[in-house]
Amino acid sequence: MAGIEGSLWTQWHGHPEVLISLGALQGAYLLGVGPLRKRFGLADGTEPRQIATFTLGVVVIFVSLLSPIHELSDRYLFSAHMLQHVLLTLVAPPLLILGTPDWLLRPILRPDIVFRLVRLVTLPVPAFVLFNLTFSIWHIPALYNLSITNHWVHIGEHLLFMATAVIMWWPIASKMPELPRLSYPLAIVYLFLLSIAQIIVFAPITFSPEPLYQWYVDAPRVLALSPLTDQQIGAIIMKIGGGAIFLTLLIVLFFRWYSREEEETGAGLLETPYPHHKG
Repeated sequence: MAGIEGSLWTQWHGHPEVLISLGALQGAYLLGVGPLRKRFGLADGTEPRQIATFTLGVVVIFVSLLSPIHELSDRYLFSAHMLQHVLLTLVAPPLLILGTPDWLLRPILRPDIVFRLVRLVTLPVPAFVLFNLTFSIWHIPALYNLSITNHWVHIGEHLLFMATAVIMWWPIASKMPELPRLSYPLAIVYLFLLSIAQIIVFAPITFSPEPLYQWYVDAPRVLALSPLTDQQIGAIIMKIGGGAIFLTLLIVLFFRWYSREEEETGAGLLETPYPHHKG
């Protein structure tokens, strides 16, 4: 077992479907911001920062699905699986959105029916419900055990997680005026509610008196953790990780909102004419 444990922490995996999908995603993006942009005159240029941001999002997905995190999450540790889910739903999606120029998305959204559908699902309430409902349902023990024992079901689960996560992040990270971000006050409320919604999954997993997922009960022990302790650590990773991200963004947005209000107040005072003095 010691040899197996040692290899787990350094073992990277070359799943063809992941490599092909991520290569196609990155390739299509670079084709869009490069040759296709020039050929169809979509924009004058692309900011290097945006390309780096999108690429970082792809790298996060690559690490979560091909690094030792994947093997640990699939076969040994529930806590590693929750770390993987945090990367796939809370880290990669906003990077992909922020790294995608609005002009690159407009041709895709040009058909009226596509635009109407996207506008509907990226509204705050549908976006909030879609992500949290999807995430919660897949953590029901029967479905969770199905996904962990069936490779293609697991792939479908991860695709659903990432798709609904992009939708969930859209009201906060959008760069399209046609599908705008929330105002600062509403974005703060939205982030606060997202942090609260995690309790739906966090509480049952954390406070269960026994392990919920038989797969990890039967798994070989690679750390000195009982299945129940591993489960509780996984729930804490999910709650603390998500909470830290949402709280940090909430604080950032609050201070941006405050600064903007201060600037607008100062500008208003400067523009107000002084009353004429009557002698």
